[in-house]
Amino acid sequence: MAKQDSDNTTHFGYQSVSADEKAGLVRDVFDSVASRYDIMNDLMSAGLHRLWKRHTIGQAAARPGDVILDLAGGTGDLAREFSKKVGPDGHVILADINAAMLKQGRIRLVDAGVAGNVSIAQVDAQNLPFADGIFNCITMAFGLRNVTNKDAALSSMYKTLKPGGKVMILEFSQPGKAIKPAYDLYSFKVLPMLGKLVAGDSDSYQYLAESIRMHPDQETLKSMMEDAGFERCRYDNLAGGIVALHIGYRI
Repeated sequence: MAKQDSDNTTHFGYQSVSADEKAGLVRDVFDSVASRYDIMNDLMSAGLHRLWKRHTIGQAAARPGDVILDLAGGTGDLAREFSKKVGPDGHVILADINAAMLKQGRIRLVDAGVAGNVSIAQVDAQNLPFADGIFNCITMAFGLRNVTNKDAALSSMYKTLKPGGKVMILEFSQPGKAIKPAYDLYSFKVLPMLGKLVAGDSDSYQYLAESIRMHPDQETLKSMMEDAGFERCRYDNLAGGIVALHIGYRI
């Protein structure tokens, strides 16, 4: 699974595009789907994404007073749950590079009555604008595959973690051989059709299916995390490897 073709090109789904161009293309995808993102997630995963995120929250073991960064947090479902766990003495930053997604996240947080210990920031994961060593935990759910330079993002996350802090990357990955044919059929036939019917946009969901295939597999991502400085790296395969939760620590 190639991370980047060269210094100047990268992948946008199956297309090879200039590295400078990818961020704008990804922004267009999420601008298009932002208002129906949660509905599509439920349809695409038959609601399983909620269980995967619940598993991530459980593994985070957040405590009162913790400071947590939820990268690519979009509509705020993880940030909302973390806000309850860190309490009034803790803080959660809901961060995303996409303004349309953050707008939806702000609406949902207000509707849920979340206030006081959550702030919202539009940031680039490749160059986080935070001081070194301030977060107890950084989560990134279904966002890393859309980042142009994943190595830069992992290094930036590492620097902003406190010693003893951990990063948690929940992302689509590589399923086992037994389920791969059915998974491919669903991804490239059913998923774009759902996108067209529900979100009025089949192309964006075609890209999402392709972006999953171009994302590093479980062992490759684990090695990338180790190269960025993370220690005690491991991953949990969920749904037969369709999704994996990678965890690493700054020691």
